[in-house]
Amino acid sequence: MKFLVTGGAGFIASNYLHYVTDKYPNDYFVCLDSLTYAGNYNNIKDLEVKDNYKFVYGDITDRDFVYDLFSKENFDCVINFAAESHVDNSIKDPEIFLRTNIIGTEVLMDACLKYKVNRYHQVSTDEVYGDLPLDRPDLLFREDTPIHTSSPYSTSKASADLLVMAYYRTYGLPVTISRCSNNYGPYQFPEKLIPKTISRALNNEKIPVYGKGENVRDWIHVIDHNIGVDLIVRNGKIGEVYNLGGHSERQNIEIVKIILKQMGKSEDLIEFVEDRKGHDLRYAIDSTKVEKELGWDRTYTFEEGIKETIDWYLNNEDWIKNIESGEYKNAYRGDK
Repeated sequence: MKFLVTGGAGFIASNYLHYVTDKYPNDYFVCLDSLTYAGNYNNIKDLEVKDNYKFVYGDITDRDFVYDLFSKENFDCVINFAAESHVDNSIKDPEIFLRTNIIGTEVLMDACLKYKVNRYHQVSTDEVYGDLPLDRPDLLFREDTPIHTSSPYSTSKASADLLVMAYYRTYGLPVTISRCSNNYGPYQFPEKLIPKTISRALNNEKIPVYGKGENVRDWIHVIDHNIGVDLIVRNGKIGEVYNLGGHSERQNIEIVKIILKQMGKSEDLIEFVEDRKGHDLRYAIDSTKVEKELGWDRTYTFEEGIKETIDWYLNNEDWIKNIESGEYKNAYRGDK
């Protein structure tokens, strides 16, 4: 089969491409990315030598370009990882989130209809459900939990999800959606909590923590997330939503302290700052559906995964420095 993987130079999709190009040598994977600030070609550069992979530079909102690509490649499956995803940025400037996350999704699905693609998969987020109270650990997000968004980012992702289901019902497009909890692992852009904490601690810089750091997130290792996406794409039921959660709830302040302890750094680096606007209190996912229907489970405990992740960043300081200097933007030498 031939797959289009959008946003392939980003954190989650680059890990996905490393996973599937090794696992499925007889399938072919086309990586599409416009290399915006969070798209790092260094994440996927070593895939260039593989016979079942190629990179294409382009924007999913460019309809003429997308249609031309689809007409040439004859894809069997499209997996849409491409998204603007940083909540703070969406609060400052919502427009690019609406354009990429909604219009980009529409363009891709129109192309899937036009060129008769067998499966379109939308990679979404648990943030479309809003948040849960801190004092109700019994409450979890299920696939039938009503959408109740808090930020322009989560609203753009929820809008895309609704559009995907509308294309399934109206046009019969064969779709699936996965909604995941907070990912961690290699290649995550250092604007997010874990790599930001590591990079700042390396430089002995203050580490900003919103409010009192009591907000809770459910953490899933990026490999476990991608194993789930792969199962859903290949075996999931058309028209269904599947939740992928880590069953590893931790307060933000707890995450920061775990990292500082492993790095041998002082907690004096922690600096509490004004809370984010509309800051969700708690995320927690019920993954029962995908576990029962597709046999998915996590391979990492949080303790194993976070230690391995911290070690990866410490062993790849050049990767972090390359981003801090801006040099990573020059990693791709092809046509732009």
